[in-house]
Amino acid sequence: MAKLDEKIGFIGGGNMAFAIGSGLINREFVKTSQVLVSGPNLENLARWRALGIATTDDNYEVLDKADIIFICVKPHILTPMAAQLRSLHSPTLKDKDKLFVSVLAGVKLKTLEEKFSFVEGLKMIRTMPNTPMQIGEGITVYSPGSYVKQQDLEKLHLMLNSLGIAQQVPESMIDPVSGVAGCGPAFVFTIIEALADGGVKQGVPRQMALQFSAQMLLGAAKMVLLTGKHPAVLRDEVCSPGGATIVGVHELEKGNLRSTLINAVEKSSERATELGKK
Repeated sequence: MAKLDEKIGFIGGGNMAFAIGSGLINREFVKTSQVLVSGPNLENLARWRALGIATTDDNYEVLDKADIIFICVKPHILTPMAAQLRSLHSPTLKDKDKLFVSVLAGVKLKTLEEKFSFVEGLKMIRTMPNTPMQIGEGITVYSPGSYVKQQDLEKLHLMLNSLGIAQQVPESMIDPVSGVAGCGPAFVFTIIEALADGGVKQGVPRQMALQFSAQMLLGAAKMVLLTGKHPAVLRDEVCSPGGATIVGVHELEKGNLRSTLINAVEKSSERATELGKK
């Protein structure tokens, strides 16, 4: 697998940043010595240090030392964080070589480019990743800003694709994808828990029910990806006439499962857009 030589920085060391950073290290795409993470509370960065990664409470240190900088703060922190960096920044020739990668929900490229306009020739890429990147099974969509070159996109794609699937999309698609892929793991974790509860109710031990529910979902997902068949076709293949499965599917229909999931994706997509406007 290809590796990166650049210094990778994370401004904000929360769950999404950790999923990306630890994922890159687990896949041996970067070494721990190449990563630097900043956050306001060093205690909250303990899991990074447990991996042997350097941490700091100074965001500007990341901006100054890193070549590829992931912006991983909450959307409402963007304005004060960028203002602080602006006040400390002295333009250098290195600015044009740095690549900025935003994972902020709902925050558009136009806003990001305005906030970081103090960096000359700013190369900003907006992304929407998800937490399964931590185990190399993530999804990331991304859209480049004005000064981003093809070689920058290829480098980012290589990095993110090593953690699952990465795809360039029009920026207008990022919030809708966020409702499916970004928020979707939480929906699926809820489904796994509910299936396990059903197993426990029928007498299956809890740990076994959880393991079987998760493995079943993994297997079903792989069947969709590897066979290329529509989910409805695969479902029909399991539903024998008068059998146990069709009775269960009927209960799902009575509970409006499909409508509920469609609504969940819609609401999450709308909320992602709202967060970017605040």
